[in-house]
Amino acid sequence: MTDALEQRWSDLGEFIRDQRRTTQMSVRKLAERAGVSNPYLSQIERGLRRPSADILQQIAHALQISAESLYIRAGILDERDGDLGSDLVARIEADPHLTDDQKRTLAHVYRTFRGDAAPAPADEAAGDPAGDAAPAPGDAGGDTDRPGSESAGGP
Repeated sequence: MTDALEQRWSDLGEFIRDQRRTTQMSVRKLAERAGVSNPYLSQIERGLRRPSADILQQIAHALQISAESLYIRAGILDERDGDLGSDLVARIEADPHLTDDQKRTLAHVYRTFRGDAAPAPADEAAGDPAGDAAPAPGDAGGDTDRPGSESAGGP
């Protein structure tokens, strides 16, 4: 049981380190933004310290990620398989500000990140043989009516 707990804290520390590196932030800068000492944050990243929920919230805020994701990794909250994902997809689909294409794309990207995405529908996959070279739906329409950037001014 102790090995499992130690592994959980080690995994949490690695996740925090990965998030910090992704944002290209130093340990010192993250510690400053989170309001913790540099050595304490370093020990958390190495899995040597077990931060409280408050400290995890401060770290999450400094990294601009959800505190819930850190709480789950730390074992403070239980992951609700499907509940959160289903709720998020339902909220995407209910958003009146998104087009149907945007809703499908956003839900597909979310499912891909979670690792449970189905292959892209044939109409999306066949649309552009070069990949993402074409503008997203709705992007090109409004720009064609505006004057070109050459009239914007000097260098």
